[in-house]
Amino acid sequence: MTSTHMTSTAIDAGLVRALSEKLITFLETGTVPEELFRPDTFLDLTMPTWRVQAAGAEELIAERKQGHPGPGTVTRWRADPTPTGFVFEFEERWDHEGQRWYAREMMRAEVTDGQVAELTVYCTGDWDQARQAEHAASVTLIRP
Repeated sequence: MTSTHMTSTAIDAGLVRALSEKLITFLETGTVPEELFRPDTFLDLTMPTWRVQAAGAEELIAERKQGHPGPGTVTRWRADPTPTGFVFEFEERWDHEGQRWYAREMMRAEVTDGQVAELTVYCTGDWDQARQAEHAASVTLIRP
């Protein structure tokens, strides 16, 4: 078995913070801040029982709006630099069809020339109020 040891330097923390804040604006409002996504951005989104991909910023934006049509709130987030981008973990809540929804997600963002070039997203799926209540009745989280 061969092992490869890579020495790497993380991407600039200031850029990670700026792109993370732009991502939050996009997630909460659906509005895309300037220079967030490259025009040729690639999305690979995995949900509990489905997987979709989008090629290009416009398709990525359309995919997001289809899955989350209204404004929401990112209630918790964390971003960790990687050698080629960052990992972005977040929770969000939004109202839709008379329900208060919840999702927890993790993104791996690849950055090129200061913009997001690729997003790989893993999502818990969208939890309606019944699923959230079922979870709260069954599980006591150690940390929120």
